[in-house]
Amino acid sequence: MPGRVTGPWTLTDVLALPEDPHHRIELIEGALVTSPSPGVPHQRASRRLAALLDVAVEAAAAPVEVLEAVNVVVPDGLLIPDIVVVDADAAAEAGLTVDAHDVLVVVEIASPSTRVTDRKMKPALYAAAGIPHYWRLELEPAPRLYLGHLERGTYTDRLVQAGETTRLDQPFPVDFDPARLVRR
Repeated sequence: MPGRVTGPWTLTDVLALPEDPHHRIELIEGALVTSPSPGVPHQRASRRLAALLDVAVEAAAAPVEVLEAVNVVVPDGLLIPDIVVVDADAAAEAGLTVDAHDVLVVVEIASPSTRVTDRKMKPALYAAAGIPHYWRLELEPAPRLYLGHLERGTYTDRLVQAGETTRLDQPFPVDFDPARLVRR
C-alpha cells in the first residue's frame, strides 16, 4: 500500500490506495474501516432503489444526480454510502470524491458486516456533516426503510415496513414500498 501502513491515515493516503474490488475502505478519524463487498441481496436492493430514485428525479426534473458507492468527504474522514443524491452541478464537477455539503440524501443498506456502523456511527457522521436526509434500508428479517430527516443536529426517523407504500416530497417526490426492492 502506498503511504503509511500505520495510522493515522489521511484523506490523501486513502485516495492514493489502489482500488479494491473485494472491500470498501472508509476513513473515520484517521483510522481505516473496511467492509467486504456487498452480497447479492444488498446489490439487488441498491440497484432497484437507485433506479427508482432516478425515475423520480427525471419526473420531477430535480437538479440532482443519483450515484452509487461514491466517496463522500465528511468532516471526520471519507465514507462510501450505498447511494447518494447529489447536487447535479457538483456531481458534474466531481472527480474521486463528493463533498458532504453537496449531498442531499445518503442511503445505507445494512448488511450483517455493516449493521452496527450503519445504525450508530454513520448517522452521527452524516449529521455532523449536515446532510439533510439519511435513509437506512434493512433487509432482514423483512425489508424496512428508516427515513431520517436532519433536525437540530440529529436524524428523526420514520419507519416504512414492507407492504407499505410511502410518499416522500423532499428532496423530490417519490413513492415506494421497501418490499419491491428485494427478490420478487
